[in-house]
Amino acid sequence: MSIYSTSVDSEIRPIPNTHFAVLLAAVLDKGVPFRFQAGGFSMSPFIRDGDVITLAPLSKPLRCGQVAAFVHPLSNRLVVHRAIRCLNADYLFKGDHSPHPDGWAQHRQVLGRVVRVERNGRRIRLGLGWESRIIALGSRLGLLLPLVSVLLAISRPFKRESSR
Repeated sequence: MSIYSTSVDSEIRPIPNTHFAVLLAAVLDKGVPFRFQAGGFSMSPFIRDGDVITLAPLSKPLRCGQVAAFVHPLSNRLVVHRAIRCLNADYLFKGDHSPHPDGWAQHRQVLGRVVRVERNGRRIRLGLGWESRIIALGSRLGLLLPLVSVLLAISRPFKRESSR
């Protein structure tokens, strides 16, 4: 995930991941939601590169299927992925478009959960509601990517027809 900031001269410059994680944690610790533009493709198609996501502070433990920002246990980098398994206060995270899980993270490594996704100024709900548990199960079983590929292939002719 890449995070960008606009400087005084209007040039867009990336914020280093570790600095962004500290900023994000400080804002969420104050109980305030944090909104930013996501970068990368690991959560596609539910969160796409350039979507604007809003993170909320954790008020209770994550449920399986919820999408959260956490500090990766091995790289210490900020990542936004889905919890595909939840055991007590430990979570197994995986990107929806990633072939392998990230590994287990403890509750204290989770900074906040995604409560809103916006694409082209419109709210996207798919992937954050009741279906998030089904998505997590499909991801855990290795079925999500093949299923999404099939669904996208089936929907393409309908999109072409509706745009005419």
